[in-house]
Amino acid sequence: MLDANLQNQLKAYLERLQRPVELVATLDDSATARELRELLNQIASLSDQVTVVEANDVPVRKPSFLITNPGVDTGVRFAGVPLGHEFTSLVLALLQVGGHPSKEAADLLEQVKGLEGEFHFETYYSLSCHNCPEVVQALNLMSVLNPGITHTAIDGAVFQQEIKDREVMGVPTVFLNGEHFGQGRMELAEIVGKIDSGAAARDAEKINAKEPFDVLIVGGGPAGAAAAIYAARKGIRTGIAAERFGGQVLDTLDIENYISIQRTEGPLFAAAMERHVRDYEVDVMNLQMARALRPAPSEGGLIEIELENGATLRGRSVILATGARWRNMGVPGEDEYRTRGVAYCPSCDGPLFKGKRVAVIGGGNSGVEAAIDLAGIVAHVTLLEFAPELKADAVLQRKLRSMPNVDIILNAQTTEVTGDGTRVNGLIYKDRASEQVHQIALEGIFVQIGLLPNTEWLKGTVDLTPFGEIKVDARNHTNVPGVFAAGDCTTVPYKQIVIAAGEGSKAALSAFDHLIRTSAPA
Repeated sequence: MLDANLQNQLKAYLERLQRPVELVATLDDSATARELRELLNQIASLSDQVTVVEANDVPVRKPSFLITNPGVDTGVRFAGVPLGHEFTSLVLALLQVGGHPSKEAADLLEQVKGLEGEFHFETYYSLSCHNCPEVVQALNLMSVLNPGITHTAIDGAVFQQEIKDREVMGVPTVFLNGEHFGQGRMELAEIVGKIDSGAAARDAEKINAKEPFDVLIVGGGPAGAAAAIYAARKGIRTGIAAERFGGQVLDTLDIENYISIQRTEGPLFAAAMERHVRDYEVDVMNLQMARALRPAPSEGGLIEIELENGATLRGRSVILATGARWRNMGVPGEDEYRTRGVAYCPSCDGPLFKGKRVAVIGGGNSGVEAAIDLAGIVAHVTLLEFAPELKADAVLQRKLRSMPNVDIILNAQTTEVTGDGTRVNGLIYKDRASEQVHQIALEGIFVQIGLLPNTEWLKGTVDLTPFGEIKVDARNHTNVPGVFAAGDCTTVPYKQIVIAAGEGSKAALSAFDHLIRTSAPA
């Protein structure tokens, strides 16, 4: 089950256990149950602190297992075999149940412990989903810390009937006490904030009390992180407010073109960025969305950023690094069937469409890569491209055209997503050459048509292009004095991680130059 190298690594981790851990398995006669029994016994063989018991008459999902201490129900359960991306979640759960402390902020851990009520969470994941582990790990930790919280992480590929009955069309999908709670990547603080009604007000109060920053950065992707590091290294007061630290990188599977790093995964890259930023004296304010910018009333005055929670941050200079998000098709039915057949992350949600017919919208690199990946999972892929030819790299096009279960339709303008009221059942497109209208029967649509800058909140304040990009010059100046911009939200061409990081660095240097010319740093 686990190769020798993985066993040695796991054995080293299990040496950190401070108290006994019991794996309580509830199994049936399925092949998955046999695989799970083998995995649990292998784990137990690596540490005297770990034991396995079977309780096959317990009325819970089969196959599944509880990670607990002897005589105590921690509420941490996996349904299925947590390998793939979820193996890390399994290891962390073993350590935390075994008494190894979490690295989360102490005040956040105390907030979890203080939650009152009964919270029974269920998370549906897929083993190929790189967004799922963060949600699973956060809810597992909450279950360890608070006896009123339980969490079951469920492999959707194993429990297909539940996926169908509960109309789960994307992962991670979380239910709380039987009701839909959320979908997509969520951090621990975000989850806690949703169930702790007073959290937003407390956050706003803390933020309002902060002193002005010399450089205030809005956005926590590569551009924002690089800007924070470059600013902090100048010895000036630096703050960064991010809707989610990591930005689009968190939704990126493989990164193979960042110089000096041969290959990594988006979430790992984002975590390394955050660690690097926190090595410096940077005030990181995560899960904070900006809603307004107020320019300084005079040269050398303070620029204000108003947040969605009502708080206001102030800075002598501001760097806008808000990034971009997946572009929507903007056709009837898309919003109605979002997460019910309309999806944007092939690696996350692809396994939920195993054996089904799907479409990919978009013929650039991301669209063609998505179609190639999906072709190995689903029954059939139809790729629709608006232009007369695909825009992806030639090597990707050759790979796509070699796959027997893929059709490519060019000059195709998607006009509507159709469904039965519950889930997607097809799409309608117009042939742009002949003007004929066609309908395709399918069960999933993966949208891969580029990016939309996160700049709506800046309209009327900062000059934007008709596409919503912030206009910047070679030194990242906007039209507003003291306000700079960097990364995918700007007019700089080629939206790449390495380019965003470079632009963030430039913006920080320009902001510092602005400060020394207009006022002495604090």
